[in-house]
Amino acid sequence: MSEMKKRILMTTLGVLICGFSVGMFKFSVFGLDPFQVLAHGIARHVPIAFGTLYVIINAIMLIAIFFLDKTKIGLGTLINLFLLGYVAQYSEMFFLWMIPDASFWVRLGILLLAILIICLGSAFYFTGNLGVSTYDAVALIMSEKKIAKFQYCRIGTDLICTGTGFLLGEMPGVATIITAFFMGPIIAFFRHRFAMPFRYGKEEARMLVQAEEEERRQNKVNKQQKDIDKR
Repeated sequence: MSEMKKRILMTTLGVLICGFSVGMFKFSVFGLDPFQVLAHGIARHVPIAFGTLYVIINAIMLIAIFFLDKTKIGLGTLINLFLLGYVAQYSEMFFLWMIPDASFWVRLGILLLAILIICLGSAFYFTGNLGVSTYDAVALIMSEKKIAKFQYCRIGTDLICTGTGFLLGEMPGVATIITAFFMGPIIAFFRHRFAMPFRYGKEEARMLVQAEEEERRQNKVNKQQKDIDKR
């Protein structure tokens, strides 16, 4: 399989997996992911239908990302915009049809599985590198600008969205808290163990991961040295 075909497959599959997992989140009724908490919080204070508002929020973010790093915009961004919502809608309907009277423990199991699935999907379409969703691009850009490791950038953006949404009146749930603290590290795990080996092969992926770690260590040393020099 050619490099481009691999990337297109990873991007499409990743978005489909993420969309399916969003439907599982909704089915479990344990709360929304951090970005959805923010969007619903904003919706409480503006006289615009949520669907239209959601498009506006993403359009604003898309413009900002275009100027910060337009390489993050691509096929994956468009697939995410036009496909993810429908996949989420029909996957929720599928679970409601399959398990109409789900117990607490069944819904909890679906939630935990959804968290793993959305992280796996995210890892694949991140690594495909044909564009990502506007929200996902934020943590990726921060990571590439050496602000912190990706998982910590993701935790930070998730916490900001959750806190802002809460202050605007939208109550987060158990799923919100779990995804805010654990999605970043789990995505990084799946990216290193599955997505990168699929795209590059095991040996090259291992070398790339080691190079990333070495670069981060060097940046940390340089930052510490700058702090010492300032004193």
